[in-house]
Amino acid sequence: MQVTMRAILIGAALLIGAVGCVRRTISITTEPPNARVFLNDQEIGRSPATTDFLWYGDYDVAIRKEGYQTLQTSWKVKAPWYQIIPIDFFAEVLWPGRLHDHHERHFTLEPAQPADPQELLGRAEQLRQEAVGLQK
Repeated sequence: MQVTMRAILIGAALLIGAVGCVRRTISITTEPPNARVFLNDQEIGRSPATTDFLWYGDYDVAIRKEGYQTLQTSWKVKAPWYQIIPIDFFAEVLWPGRLHDHHERHFTLEPAQPADPQELLGRAEQLRQEAVGLQK
């Protein structure tokens, strides 16, 4: 009886350890490299950057680097076939191995354009006039 219970416990532990799981990662590279990368307003690091993610769908992407225009865009991360309900149950729970779902995107940043001094002065004067007008 003790041997049977021990065998059941060992079998259950092996079964739990052998169940599958899916790892989801996103990688973003940029030209030039070493730009700050944000997903949904959370910084994930400097490019090339890789992070785990939990859900499929739309992600807001912002990339910033000094001397370059900030890039703001969206990225729709689509689920692979094995993550569609009800197939996902087998991939997440019953599959005897690990699956890795990896998505990659590359972005090219444009150099920042120097500001026109006359345009800056014009905008500053306009803001000053608006501020003075509000104080009256």
